[in-house]
Amino acid sequence: MPKSSSQTPAATVPVDNAAVSQRIPVVQIATPSTKIQVREQKGVFQRLRQHSNTLLIAIFFLIPFINYQGRQAILFDVTEQQFFFFNITLWPQDFTVLAWFFMAAAFALFFVTVYWGRVWCGFLCPQTAWTFIYMWVEAKIEGNHHHREALDKAPWSLSKVRKRVTKHGVWIVFALLTGCGFIGYFMPARELYVDIFSMSSGFWTGTWVWFFAICTYVNAGWMREMMCLHCCPYSRFQAVMFDANTKTVSYDAQRGESRGPRKRSQKTELGDCVDCNLCVDVCPTGIDIRNGLQYECINCGACVDACNQTMEKFGYAPNLISFTSENALKGQPKASLLSLKSLGYASALLIMVALIIGDLSNLKDIELNVIRDRQTLYRQVGVDKVENSYQLKIRNKTQQMAFYQISISSKDPQGQALQIITDSLIVIKSAEQLNYPLTVSGRLSNRASDSTQQTLQFKVTQIQSLENPTPTEPANQISQASRFFWP
Repeated sequence: MPKSSSQTPAATVPVDNAAVSQRIPVVQIATPSTKIQVREQKGVFQRLRQHSNTLLIAIFFLIPFINYQGRQAILFDVTEQQFFFFNITLWPQDFTVLAWFFMAAAFALFFVTVYWGRVWCGFLCPQTAWTFIYMWVEAKIEGNHHHREALDKAPWSLSKVRKRVTKHGVWIVFALLTGCGFIGYFMPARELYVDIFSMSSGFWTGTWVWFFAICTYVNAGWMREMMCLHCCPYSRFQAVMFDANTKTVSYDAQRGESRGPRKRSQKTELGDCVDCNLCVDVCPTGIDIRNGLQYECINCGACVDACNQTMEKFGYAPNLISFTSENALKGQPKASLLSLKSLGYASALLIMVALIIGDLSNLKDIELNVIRDRQTLYRQVGVDKVENSYQLKIRNKTQQMAFYQISISSKDPQGQALQIITDSLIVIKSAEQLNYPLTVSGRLSNRASDSTQQTLQFKVTQIQSLENPTPTEPANQISQASRFFWP
């Protein structure tokens, strides 16, 4: 890539040409100090971005309204410490599944970055999607970028106040909807929207909704590109995932330079770049892609559409600015799709997916914890009878009421003399934990040895009903070992 006009030649030092050829030149350009008024642009990539952003926002708002078996299908219930995902219920001890999921998402992002750079930022990032929504609202109310620039410089008047109040009013309403949309994943969404807009919500509910509404308003309405330039960590470490075959938005300097204005059909010795500056005007982060690859570029493709539009008007070949790689610009042969980086990220992604599948397949619908009475090891009743007391914590992790039968077993022969003397049939409501006291009794006359303790296995099995204690199909049961003490 050529140096920008602001750069000065560095002192001559020995250079390892082999090492340089493997690096993408990165040019640091001073960011604008004034507000960027982005020029509206149409084209193939902008239509793709608009459709992907619209789909993303629609999914974000609609998911909390999906019902499954009379319950919100996806709900992160913080109060009850449960995460509902259709027919799957995750409790805090199951949240390793979510950890694997987020790690898998990260490696999937890294894998895509190896091939397409920051395409996530330009087409699917929520910050980008909400920023473009706010910019669209601004353009509809205040006019195109020239009108907005003039309005910024104009003195305050009734017309300016009306436009600004209208714009910020719409921004605040959409921010409030976004706050409701986000909190709708943590509490029932239908009731939430009604409570917020009727101003009848509780203190903490309203506080959290307005907190995320204010964050949305500030980020998408005021900070905009500042989030990408200064706050987003992905923009900082993305370069380590790039290589010379990564496709990013790039300017073909060999074809475009030397740049300069000209009339249509005018013969000239200049390059194809007519220096119209449209690529800068349409850039949401205000950079000039002709200065080389910059971490501020979010790969939204707006400059590609703008440049192709200009090339068509002047009768030049398209893709002076395009999604391409450094090696492609140099005319080098197409590299293999597989590289060490991509293989590494793909392997990590497959491992994370395997861990998710493994954890989900091992999830139990019942959770059992057996706690012995800590006050006394045993209790002798009469001459021949011995009792041990236990506390069984049984959790029904399903989303339906369930019936269970408690049983005991032991490999020790003297365990055959033990029996449960409390009720062994119980019912537990959906997503509830039952603390169930239970007593096990044995007769001294039936002891098969002189051992003072023996291993005991508690088993909880889901059954059809209290009247029909037949195990469900497929079998759903869990067991845990404990000890029975004799005198």
